[in-house]
Amino acid sequence: MTLAEFLAAALGWPPRELTLYEQALTHGSHGGESYERLEFLGDRVLGLVIAEWLYRRFPSEPEGMMSRRFNALVARETCAEIGRTLDIPAHIRLGRQAREDRATGSDNVVGDVVEALIGALYIDCGLEAAAGFIHTHWAPLVEGQREAPMHPKSALQELAAARGWGTPVYTMTGRSGAHHAPTFRVQVSVRGGGEAEADGPSKQDAETAAAAALLASLTR
Repeated sequence: MTLAEFLAAALGWPPRELTLYEQALTHGSHGGESYERLEFLGDRVLGLVIAEWLYRRFPSEPEGMMSRRFNALVARETCAEIGRTLDIPAHIRLGRQAREDRATGSDNVVGDVVEALIGALYIDCGLEAAAGFIHTHWAPLVEGQREAPMHPKSALQELAAARGWGTPVYTMTGRSGAHHAPTFRVQVSVRGGGEAEADGPSKQDAETAAAAALLASLTR
């Protein structure tokens, strides 16, 4: 299967300007122009489409509830999950060191590439095509949200407040891996509620994972 055939199947539209998609699949370690500018654009297109979708789909929900849904739907982990179902990682162009470090296993890298592909599709075929791709692959997630999800850090803070504990404290306890694919380790502790540690491809992701781990131990 050629790249053009793969893209047509994955995105739902045949590419007209293939070089755009090649750029969207190119990691900074590979050399040449990377996906970063297209990822910047695709992030905004994804946000617009999801925001309008939630506005129309949940007409009676207040802004705060829609924001919780929105944040979960545009999260890097969500984009990466969708990218893996489409076999996007197999087509990412990486430099040698990034390949050896298995950068395609990083939610940051795969999620960024998915957003870059949305940006490329928007430039190449317009908003209708980009929105069609998003509606197709995000529909199970939008329709599967019976209640607006709460971010683990917010949920932990609410639980701590309800039980009269102190405010959760996050401390970065380590960093490892290559510069282009780092792994951060963060510990979260709550006075009276215990502590938990977790890893993530960014400090924010590690904090989220640590909060989720502590929540799980406190509510099981």
